[in-house]
Amino acid sequence: MNILTEKFSTPYHSAPFNEIKNEDYLPSFKELIQKSEKEIDAIVNNPEEPTFENVIEALAYSGEQLDVVSNIFFNLNSAETSDELQQIAQEVSPILTEYSSKISQNEALFNKIKKVYDEKEKYNLNEEQQMLLNETYKGFVRSGALLNEEDKEKLKKISMDLSVKSLQFGQNVLASTNNYFKHITNKEDLAGIPDAILEQYAEEAKERNLEGWVVTLQYPSYIPFMTYAENRNLRKELALANGKKSFDGGEFDNQNLIKELLHLKQQKAELLGYKDYADYVLEERMAKSPTKVIDFLNELLVKAKPYADKEIEELKSLAKADGIDEMQAYDHTFYAEKLRKAKYDLNDEELKPYFPLEQVQEAVFGLANKLFDLTFEERNDIPKYHEDVKVYEVFEAESGKSEDGSHNSEKTFKALLYVDYFPRKGKRAGAWMTSYKNQYQKDGENSRPHISIVCNFSKPTKETPSLLTFQEVTTLFHEFGHALHGMLANTQYPTLSGTSVKWDFVELPSQFLENFCYEPEFLKTFAKHYKTGEVLPDEKIEKIEQSKNFMEGYQTLRQIGFGLLDMNYHTQVGELEGLSVKECEDKYTKATQLYPVNPETAMSPSFSHIFQGGYSAGYYSYKWAEVLDADAFQYFKENGIFNPEIAAKYKVLLSSGGTKDPMELYKSFRGSEPKVESLLKRAFG
Repeated sequence: MNILTEKFSTPYHSAPFNEIKNEDYLPSFKELIQKSEKEIDAIVNNPEEPTFENVIEALAYSGEQLDVVSNIFFNLNSAETSDELQQIAQEVSPILTEYSSKISQNEALFNKIKKVYDEKEKYNLNEEQQMLLNETYKGFVRSGALLNEEDKEKLKKISMDLSVKSLQFGQNVLASTNNYFKHITNKEDLAGIPDAILEQYAEEAKERNLEGWVVTLQYPSYIPFMTYAENRNLRKELALANGKKSFDGGEFDNQNLIKELLHLKQQKAELLGYKDYADYVLEERMAKSPTKVIDFLNELLVKAKPYADKEIEELKSLAKADGIDEMQAYDHTFYAEKLRKAKYDLNDEELKPYFPLEQVQEAVFGLANKLFDLTFEERNDIPKYHEDVKVYEVFEAESGKSEDGSHNSEKTFKALLYVDYFPRKGKRAGAWMTSYKNQYQKDGENSRPHISIVCNFSKPTKETPSLLTFQEVTTLFHEFGHALHGMLANTQYPTLSGTSVKWDFVELPSQFLENFCYEPEFLKTFAKHYKTGEVLPDEKIEKIEQSKNFMEGYQTLRQIGFGLLDMNYHTQVGELEGLSVKECEDKYTKATQLYPVNPETAMSPSFSHIFQGGYSAGYYSYKWAEVLDADAFQYFKENGIFNPEIAAKYKVLLSSGGTKDPMELYKSFRGSEPKVESLLKRAFG
């Protein structure tokens, strides 16, 4: 028996991680693909007249178990991978791509879809059903349903190549990250680094059976080193190692892979009748066109550049006092921290004792309760994939009056939430939210989602709990905002549920929630010293509030640089013929560069967001969504940050998923379209 092909007997039919063996995956994928293909055949061979129910709805609900197993496998390949899992991924990806191509290019199926689409007026569909029909039809057209047989085969081959190569890209970045570590035996080389971080480096050395200290390229290790290490030569060495990830000409180099991926995407776009891949992608975004995106980014660039230049001049004067005539990118974090301390008398190490991870988690849970009536209860009997993971049942309180007039309160199960906070060798860098199972309604049952948050925070040690930097606090709130989008989902169909929205809308809930971290009224409820229980003093809270826009110009230019790099890669692919990846990168980001460019480093070969993840021609969406989140939070600020009426309207926006056009959804919540001035006002006053 293969555990993955059976109905799970766990609570809420959650993933039975403790029973899954690696050898289960490949056979289960093959079996579930066959099962899903039979469901498709049943739709195609149904002798009845095609209708919305027997074609569009039937298709939306098909392949449920295959989706669940795919989510389990690919989520683990990001959060708890191994050489064996990566090898399986290389085998599985083309099989899944072939399966999805087979469906999207099934002519008989598409003919039925087209018939329902052409006759949609006769079905009296509600808004969500209309959206499902439109998205289904468009999805098939965008997957090549209108192509001739020869071009369909070409598209299928391109899609398979893309899936394998993007997977390889991510594996190379992970291997390149894990391959480097800096072993330090002289404590003087670690001058400036706080004791808690030194303890972390010592633990890392011990794990490797080494004396002294070890620094890695994992962010909880790398960032503190770049922030506090006084040894400039070592900062340079670490920065060079980080900038050479998959860019050193070695086994895990991604430069050729980038060119191959971009050419494949261009071929795909042209085959489907688009000018370029960005044109193809943006048809399905709020922004609609590459021109609009580039205009948007350039408008922000013009506004932000003077602020960024002024910020860098301040840092340069600090560096000059230390005898540094030409400041480099690897000096930035160190001097930014010095300036932050001088300006606001704040540094991360002073703040960290007030932000133990468990306390911050309780705060974000409490905020979800205050705004959306959610409660969280840990479950120890639900299987998990690593001992560091915790699982929570999420409930929604439903208060009301019974028939006799007495007050009653019930709670309804809303979701499972998995949290996975600490770095490991098998986990990729960064932080993300994902799901193991989508929400949907079928046969009178509201099937609730299983959501996961994955981060890379410093592990607790024998002496101290996991203490978060303030940036890590905002990271947790960010990912929890995504999680709320998933947990509150309340739609009919799985393909329109939760975060299944336009990509430049998906960052609104995450970035919106970060705003609460800067509100004194809220901060005082949870920023308490882990040893003494003392509340973070008012003057420090004030400094946090004042420092909210610290280096905002620099950060804005950095994000614009990533956005322009991404957009140019996906509109100017012809330039790769005559230029190297490094030359393209330098050219596309030139207007946003604030430090001398290092010829030995490049970020594109480790830019997983656009070459492995789903942000191809979509990285601009972070800044785009900032306009939305600044405008949305301003609405709360004007009426009280815990205003129940506005929170209720916002909850409708979150629970609606992709059932409506995002701009219409936003206007229903806010009463008007978002204004870019809201972002500029928040960022630069």
